[in-house]
Amino acid sequence: MNEGNHRTNSKGLLRTIIETADELRVGRSTIYELIRKQQLETVKIGRCTRVPAASIAAFVEKLRSYA
Repeated sequence: MNEGNHRTNSKGLLRTIIETADELRVGRSTIYELIRKQQLETVKIGRCTRVPAASIAAFVEKLRSYA
């Protein structure tokens, strides 16, 4: 593991697709499917796609309300 990398598991406002998948414990393709279905919001910074942390939290809350 690359513990010296300060970008790993960042607590910033935006997550990469891979960070989002890791956080939700699902695969990358599942994240892309959730984005396609508009269940997760994304923002673009240049060519980079990021998922706002607030969007992840809202998605989880929506899942909890269905339980």
